[in-house]
Amino acid sequence: MAERIAEEKVNEIRQAVDIVDVIGDYIQLNKQGRNYFGLCPFHGENTPSFSVSPEKQIYHCFGCGAGGNAFSFLMDLEGYSFQEAALKLAEKGNVKLEIDASSVASAKSMPVDLQQMMEAHELLRKFYHHLLVNTKDGQHALEYLLNRGFSMESIEKFQIGYSLKSWDFVFKFLTKRKFPAGVMERAGLIIKREKDGNYFDRFRDRIMFPIFDRSGNTIAFSGRSLGDDEPKYLNSPETAIFNKSKTLYNFHLARPQIKKLQRAVLFEGFADVIAADRAGVGNGVGTMGTALTEEHVASLRRNVQSITICYDSDNAGIEAAYRAANLLTEAGCKVRVALMPDGYDPDDYINEYGEEKFRNEVIDSSVTLMAFKLLYLRRGKRLQNEGDRLLYIEEVLKEISQLDKAVERDHYLRQLASEFSLSLEALKEQQKQVFYAEKKKNQQGKGAFEPQKKLQVVPKRADRLQPAYHTAERRLIAHMLRDSDVAFKVQDMLQGNTFNIDEHQAIITYLLGFYEKGHSPDPSAFINFINDEKLKRIVVDIEMMSINEEISEQELTDYIKQVLNYQKMLKIKEKLNEEKEAERQKDYAKAALIAMEIIQLRKSL
Repeated sequence: MAERIAEEKVNEIRQAVDIVDVIGDYIQLNKQGRNYFGLCPFHGENTPSFSVSPEKQIYHCFGCGAGGNAFSFLMDLEGYSFQEAALKLAEKGNVKLEIDASSVASAKSMPVDLQQMMEAHELLRKFYHHLLVNTKDGQHALEYLLNRGFSMESIEKFQIGYSLKSWDFVFKFLTKRKFPAGVMERAGLIIKREKDGNYFDRFRDRIMFPIFDRSGNTIAFSGRSLGDDEPKYLNSPETAIFNKSKTLYNFHLARPQIKKLQRAVLFEGFADVIAADRAGVGNGVGTMGTALTEEHVASLRRNVQSITICYDSDNAGIEAAYRAANLLTEAGCKVRVALMPDGYDPDDYINEYGEEKFRNEVIDSSVTLMAFKLLYLRRGKRLQNEGDRLLYIEEVLKEISQLDKAVERDHYLRQLASEFSLSLEALKEQQKQVFYAEKKKNQQGKGAFEPQKKLQVVPKRADRLQPAYHTAERRLIAHMLRDSDVAFKVQDMLQGNTFNIDEHQAIITYLLGFYEKGHSPDPSAFINFINDEKLKRIVVDIEMMSINEEISEQELTDYIKQVLNYQKMLKIKEKLNEEKEAERQKDYAKAALIAMEIIQLRKSL
């Protein structure tokens, strides 16, 4: 059983960390007024509706309703237990906890076979790395890397290793350590031979590049041949712990730099990421041998808005860059494209021209997305040919029509007019015709045209139209959360009556207990005090309401009246039914008495 963390320590941890810093490690946050906003990590969205309050140390999503404090954020997003979240936050806040981290039980409930897959990959990563840098068996592989321009710093940083030239060393190595062969086969580390059922190693005599998840856990490998062996790169298959469509190489190491620079650089593969890092581009991430997916885009967009694409300069690379740029733009990203000279990939360019030139003349000289599209649309066209030239102009006008800013549209129209000696007025007129034609097609469902979406903060949602007593109870709770004196005053004014909404009554019961224990008003601390997840969400939702700093006596009286009046209305409804039943039974004396009770109840409203 996990060791309990004392309440005093929990409070110390809570005060030592800032929720903005905690959540900022996962998503990009921008200050808007008193709060910070970003894209919710709990549901897909293109406009930020996720709010973080540094003053109250809580978060709330106006889209999906998620909410809580720093502890619940880690518990919900990472699947941590409360103790695990406390350990993580204590480490971030430099708070010493006198408990054994290994004794903390995981709430993730990861199946045993998945845990074994993760542990086997971690073990092999360390082993492969040791073979490369510390043994004679890996000496030739190390020399190969150093001759290719790799530095020892890069080899250490990316934990590059070497797999032995053996058919079954890894199989024996893992089985000796009690890893089941079937599980290791499903993990992609060994392969079962059909003819005799024996196992052999997937990776042999290869330089090993470990693949990490966003938390830095090893989940797969890519092995590069040292000579002419095919394939040049042998990758782990997709497994229960490795999905290429969701994995971005180097994301766990690049995230701090991405946050610092507010820009990510997207490469086609891990070799380019490592080469770029060597050149001082530490905010690079790469896809794993697959086209950019919506999952990749969502992961990037939660963390950064500005992205530079740096793909190979061959036809496949240019086409992939165009597709990636459109995906990122649709998700609300600001995209630039770093253009490589013909025939080069980043690794080749750095090896030939050096690191400084790569930074200055490729990455820092990236062009706008529209400038890249102009180059993309020219491909395969002979612009001296009238037909190709007119087609190019028409395609460019379609792209210009989708630009949001009038200045940008004017800039590219002038550029087009100058290049082909055309009338600027004529181009502007045709561009307007293209815009309305595409808009009409889109409205009829015949086209895919949609103006680029602007990134904007979703305004705080208005309370849904609720009965008066419901709103009154929420506003009373909001004031009670801010002032313990108000809380006890409301308790007295209710005179033994309860709130009409069960969840609201449960919250004030918790709250009164919280104050009776000597706690001061503190939304984040109160959330830890509550055991029920549904109630926590309601508290956060109420905390984010806009209310006056202080509540007047009249306002307080009016709210209490709304709460109690609803109960009287229910009583009146009950009495009306009793009156009808008495009349049906022809007991008119009883009906008259009930009618008098109803009159008295209505007078008290």
